[in-house]
Amino acid sequence: MFAHRGASQYAPENTLPAFELAEQLGADGIELDVQLTKDLIPVIIHDENIRRTTNGTGFVQNYTLDELQEFDAGYWFSKHYIHTPIMSLKEFLQWIQNRDLLINVELKTNVIEYPTIEKRVMDLINEYNVIDRTIISSYNPNTIKRLRDINDDIELALLTNIQLGKVDEVLDDIGANALHFKSRLLSSKMVKLLFDKNIPYRVFTVNRVSTMKKCVTMEADGIFSDVPDIMKKHKP
Repeated sequence: MFAHRGASQYAPENTLPAFELAEQLGADGIELDVQLTKDLIPVIIHDENIRRTTNGTGFVQNYTLDELQEFDAGYWFSKHYIHTPIMSLKEFLQWIQNRDLLINVELKTNVIEYPTIEKRVMDLINEYNVIDRTIISSYNPNTIKRLRDINDDIELALLTNIQLGKVDEVLDDIGANALHFKSRLLSSKMVKLLFDKNIPYRVFTVNRVSTMKKCVTMEADGIFSDVPDIMKKHKP
């Protein structure tokens, strides 16, 4: 069970407090989103524009990391988190390196391609020696292809919100070895094919106990949840 953007129901998403809380609440892993700054540094934030989750405006790609970290990424959530900074992927990997947690890095390249982001992220994963417990996911098939060209061993997951026909062929064509999809697709023919072909699949964003139990019944390989404590408490 991955904490989706950390324990994002209880702390500002994609920040260190949300990651720390996810660990305390018993999550098996952390899911986070990565964009690329003006100075080409992988940084943890979901949206291409910083407006929703900080006190600033404008696109991530138009700021350096130092400039981005001047903004407040916690005040919008509650007063308790005022002055929480945006975190770089490097800072996150330094934090998680000696912790017993899985990692899912989503590369947000479906709106902005961010040239070189794949190599920069892989370089950091190799630098901190966490490749064996890391999954990289993306909605962008070209990102998956580029990642596979860089590394043969890391687990790569294609993200989708729709049912895919011949999903095994789609994944094989781009070099993905897993699929992550919305919970409403759990009963689709696609899931049966994944299961028959022994292709790992994980489900997002699972915040209801009934949905989590359905994932367990259907032998999903994992879920992503904003409420890891509730999922852990009620897991069969």
